[in-house]
Amino acid sequence: MSTPVELRRLTTPQDLFQAAAEEVIRSATSAITERGRFTIALSGGSTPKNLYTLIAANASASLPWDRMFFFWGDERHVPPDNPDSNYRMAKETLLSKVAIPPANIFRIPAENPDALAAADAYEQTLRKFFAVAPGEFPRFDLILLGIGPDGHTASLFPETAALEERSRLVVANWVEKLQTNRITFTLPVLNAARCVAFLVSGTDKAAVLHEVLESNAPAEKYPSKLVQPSPGKLIWFVDRAAASQLSAAA
Repeated sequence: MSTPVELRRLTTPQDLFQAAAEEVIRSATSAITERGRFTIALSGGSTPKNLYTLIAANASASLPWDRMFFFWGDERHVPPDNPDSNYRMAKETLLSKVAIPPANIFRIPAENPDALAAADAYEQTLRKFFAVAPGEFPRFDLILLGIGPDGHTASLFPETAALEERSRLVVANWVEKLQTNRITFTLPVLNAARCVAFLVSGTDKAAVLHEVLESNAPAEKYPSKLVQPSPGKLIWFVDRAAASQLSAAA
């Protein structure tokens, strides 16, 4: 049974960032009220970068940062000060701008030259923080994701080994076309979340968004199709440019 999709069409990229920021704040407030803490997995990319900048500017004084815990859904196999680091981007745009305790930030140790060891270390971090038993998966309150022009999300690329993983939480996924490992959450972790939010902006994403949401193309070719949190929520924030190839009724 597939997860119902909530498609939120926004006009401009700025509208998208604002709507996504409001969802982050709503989700954080709700989680802290209900469970005393908020757990979020961040994404890399230009769209989340703008979202983080907006939150830092507009919500830094209103959120209970000491009860918010930050993780990453994937990371490049680079040190944390590398320009390609997802952690570095989030630190520069958000985490260094707000009053968050350093102990609440859990980055992937991607500076380890052994990508497999880095993935295993991050898996142990998740298991310890969420106190998950063998065979269980952590339930993030919110996981932010993007989508690549090839349909990948996090670092789950088309026809890569990580798509078949059913027991691990974090893996080093070899991506042949990039000739590198990427460290990434597995599908069971994404699909255990209370809410997954995709942020999709720009005409360069229009064709792949149509394939993911409206075509019958195999999911192995477009891994974003495999993200179906159950019993969680699935929200797609898309701007007009990205939605330009979707049917009007979608």
